[in-house]
Amino acid sequence: MENAAVVSFLFNSERARFRDRADAGRQLAQRLADLRGRDVVVLGLPRGGVAVAFEVAARLDAPLDVVVARKLGAPQQPELAIGAIAPGASVLRDDVIEMLGITAAQLGAITAREQERATDLERRLRHGRPAADVQGRIAVIVDDGLATGATATAAARSVRARSPERVVLAVPVAPPESVADLAREVDEVVALIQPFDFHAVGLWYEEFPQLTDDEVRAMLDARA
Repeated sequence: MENAAVVSFLFNSERARFRDRADAGRQLAQRLADLRGRDVVVLGLPRGGVAVAFEVAARLDAPLDVVVARKLGAPQQPELAIGAIAPGASVLRDDVIEMLGITAAQLGAITAREQERATDLERRLRHGRPAADVQGRIAVIVDDGLATGATATAAARSVRARSPERVVLAVPVAPPESVADLAREVDEVVALIQPFDFHAVGLWYEEFPQLTDDEVRAMLDARA
């Protein structure tokens, strides 16, 4: 889609780090402060993105929900993303799929498996609560960082299909090329740090633990 997205950024030549996801969320909320008092819903990508989104939602006094996107991993290299899915949306890296010789049958099996896992995760995290209504509202999608941006792109397309007034993607850290790609999918990208020597999301945090479903559920319940 054509999009004149506004890209907010802070270039930093040094390896800046966030103390943890809560610290990153508080800093991100400061950059989003102009949204306080408006009709906003904050959507975190589980699991780590929810911890960042929790702080954003608290400071914007906005409800918090999840948007579950799943990476599609290559058959023999599951850490290599060949795409991503979210409810009603998908992203495929056709060049990587072709390079690896992945067949339509293999792609279908991978997609079906991840859709099932996404549905199960969404059910566990919401435990009976309906998805937040984003129609006509400002939807702020939050993650703890972007690498390729495939899951965030799938999430953005999924949220866009639900007719929000505006879609904002907000992350603490992301490489410049991923920010440029996402700027074509949303109305605004807010990325506090855009390092050229990105390497991995976790390197930009002093503490970057795995989160449990119970921890994520508690955050969602607190802001529901």
